[in-house]
Amino acid sequence: MASKKTVRALQLLFLVLLVAAAVRLIVVLRQRAEPGRVLVAVTVTPRPLNREAYVVPRKLHISSLKSAAQLTQQPVWVKEGYRYTVYPYAQRTADFQHPAGMLLPIQKIQIKDVTSVAARGHASRQVLAIFDQDGRTYAVPIGLESGSDVTFYADEMFFYEDPRELYNFWTAETWDAIGRHEVTNGMNEYQAAFAVGMGIPEPGDSSAKTVKYPNGGKPMIVTFQKGRAVEIKPGS
Repeated sequence: MASKKTVRALQLLFLVLLVAAAVRLIVVLRQRAEPGRVLVAVTVTPRPLNREAYVVPRKLHISSLKSAAQLTQQPVWVKEGYRYTVYPYAQRTADFQHPAGMLLPIQKIQIKDVTSVAARGHASRQVLAIFDQDGRTYAVPIGLESGSDVTFYADEMFFYEDPRELYNFWTAETWDAIGRHEVTNGMNEYQAAFAVGMGIPEPGDSSAKTVKYPNGGKPMIVTFQKGRAVEIKPGS
């Protein structure tokens, strides 16, 4: 037989459930009694992504110097201009003391060899991609070799397909401006980076975004609103 405490607890629980049901009934009746009340389902439409977000460039996933030979089998195009330094290369040696410039935006190169060399002051060996340009041979670091461990950055550095094919939905006028390394009003950030290389965003108002582009020694400042360039001016 249940104790008095158990019976009392059950009575209290029943009372709470009864009150909750009554309150719910009152709320429902009031809603039905309100004339002209219409419940409308609100659909939140997500902000559409740029078409560029759907482009998936090919990756080689290089893991060794042997597999790096894949880089020599087709041209490559530079993803971010004015970011990667190149060095003169001769007699299987890179002259790290005398940089020869930087890879340009969307520069097309044909890598002819991949090797690793020791670099003064560095514990790891530099993995280099070797290519010819204007009758001279250059090297650009694409990874590090430390003992049996090799790390490659080629997938982050290069397109393995012609960017004009990857982004064939851009207009001919846009590609012409990119070829002139010129940012024009209406360009998005992808297009501006293709034209003048890597940019450095500035903190500021969320309604507008300002990006500084070193642009190989010819700095510029571009303001974007709703993802499009609206102001372009020289930097300092």
